[in-house]
Amino acid sequence: MKFFKYIIVGFFFGFSMYKLEAISFFRIYEMFHFQSFHMYGIIMSAIAIGIVITQLFKRGMIKTSTGETKTFNPKAKTWMRYILGGTIFGVGWALTGVCSGMMFVLLGAGYTVFAAFLASAMLGTFFYGMAKDYLPH
Repeated sequence: MKFFKYIIVGFFFGFSMYKLEAISFFRIYEMFHFQSFHMYGIIMSAIAIGIVITQLFKRGMIKTSTGETKTFNPKAKTWMRYILGGTIFGVGWALTGVCSGMMFVLLGAGYTVFAAFLASAMLGTFFYGMAKDYLPH
């Protein structure tokens, strides 16, 4: 019961992404060919909401679910990690035709072929965990 609220939020997030057609290969194809604003609108809305929520956390106006104030630690200004991470993410997105954030939504929508995609993501996360001490952060 402790995690019930997170399950509810995840359910509504997945339902919203499904209804917004963010899991549609054709919407993603349109986005990468600059034929439609649909996906860009979703992404820009998410960025704007994320900026607002982050700023509210930084100013102490929102607390975590346990009631504590969140602090943010500055990271090193190395552009290589953004370039490398963005390239890996983009290549994965292009190869699968779907954003990795939607893998559970696709599986829940009945696209069972994405079980292989989910397994690959979990395997990649496992290998990252093994190699993270040797990678620049």
